[in-house]
Amino acid sequence: MLNRVILIGRLTRDPELRYTSTGIAVTRFTVACDRKFTNQQGERETDFIPVVTWRNLAENCANYTRKGSLVGLEGRLQVRSYENQEGRTVWTTEVVADDVRFLEPKNRVAAGQMDDFSRGHVANTPNNYQRQQPIDDPFASDGKQIDISDDDLPF
Repeated sequence: MLNRVILIGRLTRDPELRYTSTGIAVTRFTVACDRKFTNQQGERETDFIPVVTWRNLAENCANYTRKGSLVGLEGRLQVRSYENQEGRTVWTTEVVADDVRFLEPKNRVAAGQMDDFSRGHVANTPNNYQRQQPIDDPFASDGKQIDISDDDLPF
């Protein structure tokens, strides 16, 4: 038997972090995934897939993702039922993720805020809405020509 799900998509809202009565973290969010094909009007349709994460992964998702964040996740499909207040059985399907990868740079501006993951919080002062901090990428081009002699090359 095999039950594996792999998704890449964007969060439709900020993750919702809660704790069980025993103190275990659980996060719920929805991932929007475009379909590969278009409909009769030539538009791509999107599936909105509910996702649940547990424990440290739940806390990391809550701390480091926001609405619009691009994530890749792997987990299993879970179908469960419960009885609502009216006494009716409600069925729900969700992905229980055991691995979530953050697929965008740490300093990406998402949903009108500057995410500052290195300090573990979102800086939401008015000036940060306009300004994007540079990403520390040693391989980024600053427009200057690189001076390398043949002696520096390993081949």
